Amino acid sequence: MTHGTVGWVQVDTDDPEGAKKFYGELFDWTFAADPNGGGKYHLATYAGANAPHGGIADTEGKSENRATFVVLVSDVAEAVAQAKRLGGKVVTPPVTTPAGLTFADLQDPSGNHFGVFKPPA
Repeated sequence: MTHGTVGWVQVDTDDPEGAKKFYGELFDWTFAADPNGGGKYHLATYAGANAPHGGIADTEGKSENRATFVVLVSDVAEAVAQAKRLGGKVVTPPVTTPAGLTFADLQDPSGNHFGVFKPPA
């Protein structure tokens, strides 16, 4: 994947089983529990893919239901700074996981939620 490619789809829901059924039947996606998700996250894989392309997160009703696209970038901090210059807002500033994944959650000037990420080196 290259800079600017949508690389992940995140579905946050208070009904993960319903979401898996809906997206599974609609798009022929399959799901597997994320071994690091504590039973609250299921990885989504489209037919013929070698790796997951997204996930279903169980919000337990603690946050809004939404689907978010996440875009691959070469530099998360720079993408966040550029989004701010263009009128966007930072929801979650850049975070790097122990595995080396760096991500941030943003809103465009209209309030639409999206994310940016850079995979581990």
